[in-house]
Amino acid sequence: MKRRPVGVLMIMPALALVASVGGCGSGISDKSFFPIDPGRSWTYRVTKTLDEALEPEVETLTLTTMGSQTLQSGPAMRRHTDTGLDYWLRSDDTGIYRVASRGVLEDHPTADNPPRFVLKKPYSVGTQWEASTVAYVLQRRNEVPKEIRYTHKPVMMVYRIDALDQKVDTAAGKFEGCLRVAGEAKIKLYVDAQFSWRDIPMLTTEWYCPGAGLVRTERIEKSPSKFMVGGSVTLDLMRLQ
Repeated sequence: MKRRPVGVLMIMPALALVASVGGCGSGISDKSFFPIDPGRSWTYRVTKTLDEALEPEVETLTLTTMGSQTLQSGPAMRRHTDTGLDYWLRSDDTGIYRVASRGVLEDHPTADNPPRFVLKKPYSVGTQWEASTVAYVLQRRNEVPKEIRYTHKPVMMVYRIDALDQKVDTAAGKFEGCLRVAGEAKIKLYVDAQFSWRDIPMLTTEWYCPGAGLVRTERIEKSPSKFMVGGSVTLDLMRLQ
């Protein structure tokens, strides 16, 4: 498998979304939808498919739970990626949420204000929350930079638990009793002279499984015109340690 920088995942909600959590002195059990054991790691196959591309771009992403650290706001669990990104998360009776992050060029964590939910309680159909996102696939054919995420501000995506007790097959194995989370956002883009500005949907589906956490993410961003390129990005769990 060819190894490439995982620039397309700069957060994908899963990036925000694929991070372990910890509470102040207590945590979710190993049978939870977000296990927190220090030292555990998750390796994903990341597949990016663009319209008209001859073959998809494939890379891997590994995340490891490093343990609890104390931030200015208090203790939080740190999740580190092999691309150099770090996330700090907590859990309480409201759910699982990110409180800070650090990019590869940053010396210190940047606090999320307000904190960003990964999963919100109760874990039942209809539970809903919002978090910011960017376009990970959409790009213009004849402009520099091509990627929309570099020229447009983040937009809010609405997440909703839309199914329980799901079965999921991944490269790492089969999982049962999973939560399925659906997300939808719209980004306003200048399409062309004929259609001018339009709200373009960006759709995300995530599966969280007991004892394993996030096992799959699918993001779909369809092109609104011949002047733009769309496609999809998927994360599929390859290995859980």
